[in-house]
Order: sequence, then structure tokens, then C-alpha cells
Amino acid sequence: MAFSPYNAVVTAVPVDLDSPVAMPLAERAYMVIRDRLIMLDIQPNDPIDDDALAKALGMGRTPVREALKRLESDRLVVSYPRRGTFATGVDISDLAHISEIRVQLEPLAARRAAELATRTAHTELEELASRIAQLDVGQVDRTELMRWDLAVHRTIYRVAGNPHLEDVLIRYNNLATRIFCLFLDRLPTVDQHVREHVELLRVIAAGDADRADYLAREHVLGFEQTIRAVI
Repeated sequence: MAFSPYNAVVTAVPVDLDSPVAMPLAERAYMVIRDRLIMLDIQPNDPIDDDALAKALGMGRTPVREALKRLESDRLVVSYPRRGTFATGVDISDLAHISEIRVQLEPLAARRAAELATRTAHTELEELASRIAQLDVGQVDRTELMRWDLAVHRTIYRVAGNPHLEDVLIRYNNLATRIFCLFLDRLPTVDQHVREHVELLRVIAAGDADRADYLAREHVLGFEQTIRAVI
């Protein structure tokens, strides 16, 4: 059977990115379609068939259409009158703009998470760090590694405790991850990029706000440098 992005199981990952269980249908559709766009299961500039998506997700067209409207504001899809809806293209010139925002806000989220994390969050961060440390990253599929990357960032944003900061960072990390995935096969240091999360998660869990701020900043700068080295 030919691969279909509408049947791709993006949420079946080592760390659940965002569980779609017990959510309103439009929210579930939004989260699943969003991650298929981010991970390039739906390729840049591809047309989006809302009927096929609705059937694949086991729901009607209305929640899928609501999800696509939200994704348009996230700059992940674009709609044209009488032409339909498409995945947005990837403009590499956006990398500098995205990094400019992330290099300011990722350290803030890491610092806030280190300052505010509850005991339960400390345990969650430590467990996530341990799971990544135990990965044989040289053997794990690179797409799976990027799903771990998404899970780490989304966990930190949530633990930071500011829903507005979380929303902004999820949006821009999604766009950054999409660029990363576009060049994934040409990047020599994906495993190193993922390993960096282990120390970051542990210093946040330890409450070391200054170190968390520094590591988050270096992580974002390293991401941009890695991409620029291959374009």
C-alpha cells in the first residue's frame, strides 16, 4: 500500500507529544495534523485533502476544517480561494527570524521552569532525561529523534507555567522543527543535538536557573549554526 500522510501515526512515539485522548474533536484534529505537518509527513506545498484527513482521523469534516483554520494562523497551512488548502512552503530565510525569537524566549522558559517546577515536575524532567540518556541515538531513526526533541521542548514550556509563553514557543519551535526535518538527512549532529537535552532537563530539575538559561540559549544558537552549515 502506498504511503499516505493522512494515515501516518505521528502520535505513536517514544514520548507522547500530545495525547489526543479525551479531547474535543477539533482539538484532536488540530494536534494530529499539526504534527504531521511539522514532521513533514505532509510535505511543504502539498495539497491538503480534508475529506481524506477526516476519514483517516475517524471524524467529520467540520472539526478538520476548524483545525485547518487554526493551522493557517500558525503559518503551517495556507488557503486559496477556488484552489484549496496547502501545506505552506519552507522559506529558509525565515530561519533567522525564528531564531531571533527563540534565542530570547527559550532561555526564559528554561529559567522559569527551573525556578517554578513542582516536585512532580522535577520527577517528570528527571525521568525524561534518563530515557533520552538511555537511547542508543546512533541507532534510533532520525525522525524519531526529532519527536523526542519536540517532546522535551513542549515539556519545558509547560513546566515554565506561563500559558502565553508556552503558546508562542510551541508555534516557533514547530516552525524551527519543520526546517530541521527538511535538512535532516544532511545533518551530521542530530544525535548530539538530542543528547544536549539531557543536561538541560537535569539542570532545570535541579533548579539551576542560570545554567538552564545558558544551555537553552546555546541549544538554539547551535541549531541555527547546524542548519546554516548545510545550506
